Amino acid sequence: MGFEHTSVLLHECIEALNIQPDGIYLDGTLGGAGHSLEICKRLSPHGRLIGIDRDEVALKAAGERLRLYSDRVTLVHDNFENLAAVLSRLGIPAVDGMLFDLGVSSPQLDDAERGFSYMADAPLDMRMDRTSALTAHDVVNQYPREELRRILSVYGEERYAARIAAAIERARSDHSIDTTGELVQIIKSAMPAAALREKQHPAKRSFQAIRIAVNDELGAVERMMQAAVDRLNPGGRLAVITFHSLEDRIVKNAMNEAAQGCTCPKEFPVCVCGKTPRVRILSRKPILSSAQELAENPRARSAKLRVAEKI
Repeated sequence: MGFEHTSVLLHECIEALNIQPDGIYLDGTLGGAGHSLEICKRLSPHGRLIGIDRDEVALKAAGERLRLYSDRVTLVHDNFENLAAVLSRLGIPAVDGMLFDLGVSSPQLDDAERGFSYMADAPLDMRMDRTSALTAHDVVNQYPREELRRILSVYGEERYAARIAAAIERARSDHSIDTTGELVQIIKSAMPAAALREKQHPAKRSFQAIRIAVNDELGAVERMMQAAVDRLNPGGRLAVITFHSLEDRIVKNAMNEAAQGCTCPKEFPVCVCGKTPRVRILSRKPILSSAQELAENPRARSAKLRVAEKI
């Protein structure tokens, strides 16, 4: 299938990056290359874009979309958490801006065979990088009941996590759970009737939780945030779009920590810690989608953009 994706907060991201024509920029979640295309349009032939994605389908589609700018684009199949190693391999000590859109790309959700969607029956997969070993099938069929409960509760904020984990354990004791359709029915069977009548699909939170676990999404965000500031040039911008509270909390806390100065107790007459701010936060409150964007792209409703500038 084609890899067409509507980029969220596109204009806000481009403005936040403050793109310089001869600068070097990194898009750590290349996806359909919507953000990257707009970055490339603003680069001179001396500028450069590094595009990273763990999904080879996305990389192939992005290469086609960016073909007019191939002289200034380098595409890398990797996880954005490895950005420091990627830049080192390319001989680039630091860049002038980084963008990370942490949402799952629409084509990944809509391609039934990828196993991300609870709306179509497909093999339990959910891997963003299809060369990775761990799949949703492994998590659902092999993880201990208590670990499943924790994943559903923490990553999905699912209030019926214990009941769903118990139902999964009962079902798999009889036969393996192989498809998304089977898993949806098991989740529904564990939930009270009132929950099934809610507007949100009863499997939405559980599918989100399992996807996060399969791809170690939160761990990757933490490692990315630790590495990103070190690889920015002074004045370089870091722009991160999140789609749920767990990611947003990690990004917000990491930016706040990097922006913090002296941590010595107030009673100390002079600073002995030597800590100075490394970034200046440009978005004290997250930047949200406009009413027009929400009307055109409902998937943008939970998107939050945070921006910091290297000092």
